[in-house]
Amino acid sequence: MAEQSVTISPPHNDAERAWLRQLWQAEWGGELMVSRGRVWCLAQLEAVIARVNGEPAGAATYRIDPADGCELVSINAILPGRGIGSRLLADVEARARAAGCRRVWLITSNDNLDALGFYQRRGYRIVAVYPGAIDDARRIKPGIPLRAENGIEIHDELELAKVL
Repeated sequence: MAEQSVTISPPHNDAERAWLRQLWQAEWGGELMVSRGRVWCLAQLEAVIARVNGEPAGAATYRIDPADGCELVSINAILPGRGIGSRLLADVEARARAAGCRRVWLITSNDNLDALGFYQRRGYRIVAVYPGAIDDARRIKPGIPLRAENGIEIHDELELAKVL
């Protein structure tokens, strides 16, 4: 495999912002994300894009809250198995640290076994479970499926956090 140059930074121009909107549509069904009963518009959050040899290969969105740390709201790597997700996560953690955050936290759903493993291998711990939170979120975002591709019914949110 050829050497790949990976860079991560905020979007540089309108074309990259348009790429982000397409990514969010494909991966999340649009720009709205529901987390712990709150609705976030991904386009209004901080974002970073991973580029491989200059081409977008993944993105993460996050928000800094001085009282609550850094919430990772979304992360996507469109080139799986190349360390893009790990690089994006490390970049968000570095930005959170630089902003004075003591922790990074995120919400995922009970069916997302790959994500649970990914985050726990990187030092995140399950700190809370919100039974029925996804059922409640469907009232806000009806496109959330009832069952995941792996056959698991989607009902609950899990909060994971890492102390910085």
